[in-house]
Amino acid sequence: MPAVIAGLCLPVLVWWAGCLTDRIRPPSGRTPVVMTMEVTGYCNCGICCSWERSWFGLGSPVISSGPNKGKPKDVGLTASGARASRGTLAADTSVLPFGTIVEVPGYGYGRVEDRGGAIKGNRLDLWFPSHGEAQRWGRQKNVRVRVWKP
Repeated sequence: MPAVIAGLCLPVLVWWAGCLTDRIRPPSGRTPVVMTMEVTGYCNCGICCSWERSWFGLGSPVISSGPNKGKPKDVGLTASGARASRGTLAADTSVLPFGTIVEVPGYGYGRVEDRGGAIKGNRLDLWFPSHGEAQRWGRQKNVRVRVWKP
């Protein structure tokens, strides 16, 4: 019986400990700039990231369906070369360059590691592990975020 309880409690404790640790932090001693942005959620799915499966079995199993239509796509790989994970942000890199740390109310800290064709100006996409979570975030306008540029 104790082994069963430990087996049930251990995953919960590991998950809880992971939630307490935030791998992205702003630089200490620097004052952030406050910006007002339109913030949306995205995930690795074909709807959010413009890709579809290659049904012919030749080459890459996933191909782009957006501006890079027909080209192989490595799903989950950001424009900066990092793998998308909690805290990955997509932005217009002429406004927020790669490496910028952003604190978004209700999401926490993130780092700009990606960009998208529809992201222009003061817009920000927050990465979520599922399409449902990205949809629940939705599109929020006039969000005041704190920004630390590299």
